[in-house]
Amino acid sequence: MNTQEKDFNGLRLSGFFMILIQIIIIAAMIFVATSMFKGNEGWIIVSELVLFTILMFSLIGFVMIEPNEARVMIFFGKYKGTMKQNGFFWVNPFYVKKKLVIRARNLDIEPIKVNDKKGNPVMIGLILVWRIKDTYKVMFDIDNKTDAQSRIIDRMNSYQQFVAIQSDAALRNIAGQFAYDNNEIDDDITLRSGGEEVNDKLELELNKRLFLAGIEVVEARINYLAYAPEIAAVMLRRQQASAIIAAREKIVEGAVSMVKMALDKLATEEIVELDDDKKAAMVSNLLVVLCADEQAKPVVNAGTLYQ
Repeated sequence: MNTQEKDFNGLRLSGFFMILIQIIIIAAMIFVATSMFKGNEGWIIVSELVLFTILMFSLIGFVMIEPNEARVMIFFGKYKGTMKQNGFFWVNPFYVKKKLVIRARNLDIEPIKVNDKKGNPVMIGLILVWRIKDTYKVMFDIDNKTDAQSRIIDRMNSYQQFVAIQSDAALRNIAGQFAYDNNEIDDDITLRSGGEEVNDKLELELNKRLFLAGIEVVEARINYLAYAPEIAAVMLRRQQASAIIAAREKIVEGAVSMVKMALDKLATEEIVELDDDKKAAMVSNLLVVLCADEQAKPVVNAGTLYQ
């Protein structure tokens, strides 16, 4: 059984040529009608009916195809091919000509609530660009809930609904493979920092799901990512705590380096000799000054260090 798109190889004439033929038929009808007064009216009436039937029959065979449009040709239930060549044509009027638009289309998936790899509820949204690639599959391999006489807008909306449902499922699947960030789990790729890698995996997952329908995903991007409202406040405090801890580590690391440099400088230039107790007192004072959140207030010692 053929399940692939193929070019239409049936009878296809220029639409303008058929218009010329119809003009000739109309002229012949006029000529026959003027002959009605010359006798043999029965033959004239039959000729008129035949010519009129041919004219009406030929009128329903016209088809016009614009750029990035296609016509799926069906002859009494059998697929005969797809017309993609742009122009104005005439084909057998018995063909059912189903119109498809193969231009790229945007789809914005509203943020949905999913669980990440650690089970945290997150809100994630998606935007994708898709288009019809195989007209046979998109027309016959999925149920589009329309018929041959349906408007093209109804048919395309049905396909877009199919893409939206599959995009929702793919987004949930991909979101469950990664953590929101690496606070709890040491992953190189997370939803927040994965960027192109996560988007590439999402695009691959979508193409696998939509291949059956003959639809190609040109581009897929996560356009919204946040914790779900019920845990957003808690996670915000956690991120703030992590940021404070990281900042404190940098401050302490810098303070220790500065204290060491000060002690080494005093010893190298022999400015003053400090025993262990004096060094400990100096280190303590410098660390308090360098690591304190507020500006230190100096106290002038009028005596010795041991008072």
